[in-house]
Amino acid sequence: MMKPQDRTPQQPPVIQPIETDEPRPLFSVMIPAYNCIQYLGHTIQSVLSQALPEAEMQIEVIDDASTDGDVAALVAQIGKGRVGYYRQPENSGSLRNFETCINRAKGHYVHILHGDDFVINGFYREIQALFEEHPTVGAAFTDFIYVDEEDQELWIEKPLSTETGVLDNWLEKIAVGQRVQPPAMVVKRLVYEQLGSFFGVHYGEDWEMWVRIAAYYDVAHSPKYLARYRIHTSNITSRSFLSGQNIRDINQVIKTIAHYLPFDTREYLSDQARKNFSIYFAKISHKVYHDYEDPKAALVQAKGAWNMHHNWETFQWVFKLYIKYLIRYKMH
Repeated sequence: MMKPQDRTPQQPPVIQPIETDEPRPLFSVMIPAYNCIQYLGHTIQSVLSQALPEAEMQIEVIDDASTDGDVAALVAQIGKGRVGYYRQPENSGSLRNFETCINRAKGHYVHILHGDDFVINGFYREIQALFEEHPTVGAAFTDFIYVDEEDQELWIEKPLSTETGVLDNWLEKIAVGQRVQPPAMVVKRLVYEQLGSFFGVHYGEDWEMWVRIAAYYDVAHSPKYLARYRIHTSNITSRSFLSGQNIRDINQVIKTIAHYLPFDTREYLSDQARKNFSIYFAKISHKVYHDYEDPKAALVQAKGAWNMHHNWETFQWVFKLYIKYLIRYKMH
């Protein structure tokens, strides 16, 4: 049984470089999966439908010892030999599974596509064009849309730019809040080799990675909405809302990423990040109250949001939540 400290590396895990003269695919689409079999087929199909040949694209599901069904059989049925499958010897946790994904990736560009998210036709050609037009960037991403369990759109992320290309002042923008979700982002394997894998926390670990990359590399972006990030009650994000782990983790991430920021703007950017996440978590407290029907967990969110940063907008959301709790306002 893996010890908790082994599941959560405290330093970026090393990614071994590929030392071979053999031809390598352009893309490695690595699909980490754990107990998401009801979505996994759609995820795999969204990649296969883009019809990139095997010489150009490696596709592999990395199963973190799922218990909700026969993942290997599903991969074989849908992939028909085109999709690889690897099962962890035991459940290793999301961070170690991501590390395995990257180390097993053979391509020049690594796309970690979580087993409950998906991409839209044209995604990989758009990413390829970004890398070819801007060869010095370390990563590239498209815009994305949040969806629910039924693939229905929930909301659209505010556009970063209407133009395709390298983002201006990306480090300052990403340092104050999460602006990109994993299904939209593709990273050069060489960058992971130089900077290491995900570490430290299980909520916000991707945000830390995007800031880390931005501190060392330019990043390219397309305003096309070619990725979908799924929100549902059983994913890591939702579970962290109920436990309050999201607030503890984000506080830790803000301290970590401060070291990546210019000294003269570090304090200001860190304060802005705390403010932005404070407002976000204060809003989330209402989602926990209504959607998850858990008033006590909602109070934990509200209190944590206020402790993170004192500002008027957070205060308003927290105050409303406490009133709902006191009068036992209906959840639905």
